[in-house]
Amino acid sequence: MRPSPPPSIVVLTGAGISAESGLRTFRDAGGLWENHRVEDVATPEAFLRNPALVHAFYNQRRAQLREVRPNAAHLALARLEREWSGDFLLVTQNVDDLHDRAGSRALIHMHGELLKVRCAFCSAVHPWEGGTGPETRCPACARSGGIRPHIVWFGEMPLEMDRIGDALERCDLFVAVGTSGNVYPAAGFVGQVPAGARTLELNLEPSSVSSRFSEQREGPASVLVPALVEELLG
Repeated sequence: MRPSPPPSIVVLTGAGISAESGLRTFRDAGGLWENHRVEDVATPEAFLRNPALVHAFYNQRRAQLREVRPNAAHLALARLEREWSGDFLLVTQNVDDLHDRAGSRALIHMHGELLKVRCAFCSAVHPWEGGTGPETRCPACARSGGIRPHIVWFGEMPLEMDRIGDALERCDLFVAVGTSGNVYPAAGFVGQVPAGARTLELNLEPSSVSSRFSEQREGPASVLVPALVEELLG
């Protein structure tokens, strides 16, 4: 008999894992994002209405990334990817680069990346660490007025959903880390895995979809994730 293949793992991370590195979570209790209404900085309509405000907002977010570092949870997930002999995919709702800096490569930023911009005219995507404004020219087509953050705003389709769906449908273990369970489609991922798959939520407190997981562990991601990785690799 052939030995069984190693289990396939899909990990989803949300704002909670980045919060432990010092990045503020998406919205505060009043529904504001860094003192701005989401409707004013995170929708296509906001960008058309006031592009200068949207550019300034994301310039601030980009600058904040220089002040934080990956934490133990980011590093543990990168280690799991390196040392796991089976299929592994890390999907993040976060737009920061902390997973990248930790060493993760089998990684999908489903909501886009703060350190990239794209052009509304030619669709080119460019790495970008500095500031942008309405006058910024696209390095590919040289037109100004079309550069925007490479971020999935409300009302837009998340990235690489087909690839994510394929991985979920054949995974043996699905782990959600630091997610609220309030943002779809990510909140519905737990329902896309095979019936016999192991599902595990790691969170400071139960998420909105916690009851759909077969296991829950409560605590900081920087503690729970390294412990889980030790279990899986042990």
